[in-house]
Amino acid sequence: MKIIQLECWAHHMRLAEPYTIAYETIDTAPNVFLKATTDNGLTGWGCASPDLEVTGETAEMVVRTYNDTIEPFLRGQDPFRYALLLQELRNYIPNAHSALAMVDMLLFDLMAQQAGEPLYKLLGGFRTSIPTSITIGILPVRETAERAEAFMSKGFRILKIKGGASLEEDVEKVMLVREKVGKDIEIRFDANQGYSVKEAIAFINRTSTARVELLEQPTDRHNDELIKEVSANVSVPVMADESLMTLKDVFHLTSNGCIDMINIKLMKVGGIMEALHINSVAKADNVEAMVGCMDESALGIAAGLHFALSRPNILYADLDGHFDLIDDPFVGMIRLEEGVLYPMEGPGLGVKG
Repeated sequence: MKIIQLECWAHHMRLAEPYTIAYETIDTAPNVFLKATTDNGLTGWGCASPDLEVTGETAEMVVRTYNDTIEPFLRGQDPFRYALLLQELRNYIPNAHSALAMVDMLLFDLMAQQAGEPLYKLLGGFRTSIPTSITIGILPVRETAERAEAFMSKGFRILKIKGGASLEEDVEKVMLVREKVGKDIEIRFDANQGYSVKEAIAFINRTSTARVELLEQPTDRHNDELIKEVSANVSVPVMADESLMTLKDVFHLTSNGCIDMINIKLMKVGGIMEALHINSVAKADNVEAMVGCMDESALGIAAGLHFALSRPNILYADLDGHFDLIDDPFVGMIRLEEGVLYPMEGPGLGVKG
């Protein structure tokens, strides 16, 4: 099997409702799609979700990387030589994280299609579904609680609350949400680097009765000693997100006891193959993993879901980045029932047509 034709284009989707995190407000989701045809008639797909703050890329940069490097490199290649192809491509574009993820996704999609199996089975097939959290951006206290109740009424049982802009408001909203949703709903909190060590510890201590399940990236990603200090002084697991971009990062974070959990995002780390390596390092140190996402088309979310289903060490999912997108050309690729995600059972990622 060889790739004989490629197409790539940017697609800017609007969010039905903009949301705010500690360092920015998001109202659009620029994605880049990659399509390839093989000499035996298969059509494979990839998706990039660049973010200048996180991946260091824009959609325009990804398209330029495709034109300059990816297209001439991939044409005529055999997807089953993915280890060689991805390694060589990473040498050419080492900092193009979401562009690498897009190519990686395409290659795995083609291989699973050739095998005639859904991608999660090709990757290991450990489970067939996984519950996802649903995210509430930074909102006023009362509105946060109302949003939590609305999500609960739709079947979601895991809430991820964004904060980091105001410790006092964060404490108040978490306590109110717990009061409104009862004891059976999980509450996760993501500070998106917004806290100092002192604030992070204070937040956990002051919300102890709300039973926050985990604290995600409380401190600045550029100083791992800060998140390590938080982890050593709070009673809930601390998760690295923005601090984790590479295989080297996860080795440093786990071997130095900086964190309790990791959030693997395909767009940050460069795709499924690198994510598998990162998860193995975490597993070696008994660090549990979550698969997260950017504001991604259902195509990108599907890749994250197939990866999440493939390995026993991945116990958590935060794959809600497609729920609020307008004009997603891949809508319907994932089945959601009562807050649980299920993949399409067709070959590969499950793109139809």
